[in-house]
Amino acid sequence: MAKTIVVKQIGSPIRRPEVQRQTLIGLGLNKMHRVRELEDTPAVRGMVNKIPHLVEIIEERG
Repeated sequence: MAKTIVVKQIGSPIRRPEVQRQTLIGLGLNKMHRVRELEDTPAVRGMVNKIPHLVEIIEERG
């Protein structure tokens, strides 16, 4: 089974640049305190690293 990470949105996209909003949507997050389990790939890690003030990695599985 592939490695996964559990990501939680901790910040609001209100008054943030459009690029950061689109990154949240790309991760499948758009409302506060939503949690998603995503495949641990370099693309997903890069997206999370672009918006560390809006999301946190809760758990790494694999």
